[in-house]
Amino acid sequence: MFKKVPHTYTIIAAIILICAVLSWIIPAGEFDRQTVELDGVKRTIIVDDSFHRVEQSPQTWQVFGVLLEGFEKQAGIIAFLLIIGGAFQIMNSSKAVDVGIFSFLHFTRGLERYKWMKRIGVNNVVISLVIILFSLFGSVFGMSEETLAFVIIIVPLAIKMGYDSITGLCMVYVAAHVGFSGAVLNPFTIGIAQGLSDLPLFSGFEYRLVCWGILTAVLIAVVLWYAARIKRNPALSPMYEADEYWRNRGSENVAAVEYNTSRASCVVYFLILVALIGFSVYYPLTEFRLGDAVISFYALPVMTGLYALLGALGLRKSSHFFILTVLGFTIVFLVIGVMGHGWYLTEISALFLAMGVLSGFAFGRSSDEVIKLFLEGAKDILSAAIVVGLAGGIIEILQDGRIIDPILHGLAALMNDVGKSVSLGVMYLIQTLINIVIPSGSAKAALTMPIMAPFSDVIGISRQATVMAYQFGDGFTNMITPTSAVLIGALGIARIPYEVWVKWFVKILIFFIVLGFVLLLPTIWFELPGF
Repeated sequence: MFKKVPHTYTIIAAIILICAVLSWIIPAGEFDRQTVELDGVKRTIIVDDSFHRVEQSPQTWQVFGVLLEGFEKQAGIIAFLLIIGGAFQIMNSSKAVDVGIFSFLHFTRGLERYKWMKRIGVNNVVISLVIILFSLFGSVFGMSEETLAFVIIIVPLAIKMGYDSITGLCMVYVAAHVGFSGAVLNPFTIGIAQGLSDLPLFSGFEYRLVCWGILTAVLIAVVLWYAARIKRNPALSPMYEADEYWRNRGSENVAAVEYNTSRASCVVYFLILVALIGFSVYYPLTEFRLGDAVISFYALPVMTGLYALLGALGLRKSSHFFILTVLGFTIVFLVIGVMGHGWYLTEISALFLAMGVLSGFAFGRSSDEVIKLFLEGAKDILSAAIVVGLAGGIIEILQDGRIIDPILHGLAALMNDVGKSVSLGVMYLIQTLINIVIPSGSAKAALTMPIMAPFSDVIGISRQATVMAYQFGDGFTNMITPTSAVLIGALGIARIPYEVWVKWFVKILIFFIVLGFVLLLPTIWFELPGF
């Protein structure tokens, strides 16, 4: 018998109520904490053997206040979502993205005249390259929140290629988080965990690189297999009916679009060029940090020169292609800002807001029209923003009920008097379970590594293996936990209901979790560099 899956709001509300009930059942407790400085950043860590009972704090009427608390805690992600929605609504009104997608697909279809490319499949190459790119970003600098800006680009591309929104989400969000799971140089997970474990920063690089390659290859195989099924029979997609939104959004005849270059586009071109020249003067050198290596490069001056050339070429074709050039350089400057200047949500939001506003003006929109389009886009994404606030409320109930630390303490006790393989598996399981309620990698490292690292010395497991158990446990369940604001935001942008995503992804998640354990075993069976 078919049973209707509850609404996402219902699922999260039920989890909040369950957590409130647990605050009555689980004895409250806390660890003592102290602040330490790692690489110039202050972190709060747990003091060894400091767990103690505290007064019970059962949650009752507080469940009605967690929406506000969740909004306060996740304000950055929520505002980022609204800004992204508004900015891309302005850009999409010009149909520049649709023009770009159709031009790209026309180009890829032209490649099929080569026999070897036709045999491989152009679409297969595109999907594989996009997955590798975002997986690399996740592995090197911990791309997570930044994927939200790309979901709104890649999902329509996947639809136009004949696939579905799930394929598009896998190409960007899942790829970045598989890379995050198999991180090689991620400073937010590997860097903090190794620092707290007194290990050389980013040591064990070689085996981590192997793991990243295996995990990424598996994801590519899974996505290509699924995409091929959907290509043959689109009705097999659980999002077939819901994806009508994306199909309709670009269903207008792009060939009927008038290609011309407005005077406003020329003005915007010169304004951006002047601004970039100014930034290049003030920030001529950019230092990119890859592990403990620092590479200095004249990134902004070089990109300014490329913008001057490619922007002019875009203007020669039409305002649509100039706007696409603005979008392309927005992505380039996003990468430069994150990797070279430590950008986060504030700077990234400003970058995309500027992109949206300038795109609107370049297409000849008035200020009132730009504002109206921005509000329409923000309204369109509001539902996802509310879900993010609700999901943040889960953490608030657990923290206010003082039951996170008792859960952590109880799970750690499971590792007593068992063999190395089992102990390592239990560590991995603990990190995986904790990640469901604490999706922040840096916070979880600060909470668990001060306990796990000394314990690994006692049972004869290398601290490097313990860091990898944390790394895998931190990464995989990010792609399914309702407490992850990034996941909920990505699903909201892609218009994929949470319940549909869980039902589709859970088998893949289980496979990745098992694969993660298999990849952990060589760390105790063999002598590996850095281990």
